[in-house]
This record gives sequence, C-alpha cells and structure tokens, in this order.
Amino acid sequence: MNIHTLLHPGFHFRKRVVAAYQQHVDYRREAALRMWVAFIGTFLFLRFLTYGIRYHFLPARNIVTSGGLHIHHFVWGILILLIVGFLGITINSARLHAWLAPAFGIGAALVIDEFGLWLNLRDVYWLREGRISIDAAILIAALLGLYYTADRFWRQVAAEIRAGLRFAATEERRLLRRPPAAK
Repeated sequence: MNIHTLLHPGFHFRKRVVAAYQQHVDYRREAALRMWVAFIGTFLFLRFLTYGIRYHFLPARNIVTSGGLHIHHFVWGILILLIVGFLGITINSARLHAWLAPAFGIGAALVIDEFGLWLNLRDVYWLREGRISIDAAILIAALLGLYYTADRFWRQVAAEIRAGLRFAATEERRLLRRPPAAK
C-alpha cells in the first residue's frame, strides 16, 4: 500500500466509478438521465414558484400582457419542445443529444405542470381538477425512471419477443409444408 492511497482513499474509487460510467452509459442513456433529472427538477421548481407567487412570499409575479392576458408557463414549454424537436430531428449529433435532453425535460415539465389547464380548457391549477397535472407528472417521472433504469431489460424483452415470433413463423411454415400423415 502506498502513501498516496492512504492520503486519498476515495481517489481510486472515483476513477473506477468514472470508468464504469464511461463503459456502461452511452450517449442515449446519458441523455435519458439528463432529461429525467431536468423534468423532475423543473416540475418541483415550478410548483414552488407558483406556490410562492400565489401566496406572495416570492417577489415574482405572473406574466400578464397590457391587455390582461395571462401567459401560462405551458406556452414556453410548447415553444421549447418545438425548438428541441426540430433540432433533434434535423441534427444528428451524439454531443447535441446531451444538451437537448435537459431542454426537452424542462419543456416537458412546463407543459405537464399545466396538464389540467389544457385538459379542462380553463385555469384549474389550484382546484381539485388541477391535481391531474401532479398525477401526470408523477406518472411521467416514474416511466422515465423505469426506462432509464431498465432500458437494457426492455430491449432484451423485445429481442426475446422478436425471436419467439420468428420461431413461431418459421415453425408454422415448416408445419404447413409437411405432407399429411399417412393412415
């Protein structure tokens, strides 16, 4: 054992963790992780912000035009999703995915936070009907987490299903070509 190991016991562990991350986490999984964290963080931030605006303990205010039109935050979310979607389908770059993923998660959280509004076509954010926004966000966060933590499992399940279907199709053809049994 050398003195460096004694002085910095976490150094080698950190190097091994970084190496394992680089080995096992491809750019798609990293993008999924970034999107998931951005979605959850943005949703929680939005709930805190709107609560602070409603109960006047934050200096922020709602965005209202001079004509009295209240611009809800799902409008900004739709714009973000449109821009990210356009960039995602027109530019094929693994590096870009790492940056688009959090923007997508932020845009999705902005939209889903007001799911109750666009489902009911009226402002139900603080009403009982607005609870569906929280339920939708929890469901989406859970599904994103399930994808992130088990996507290799789901790929294997899909591969097994495809293999089973191929086997069934080839066996069916083989059985249909077989001459009838003699009596």
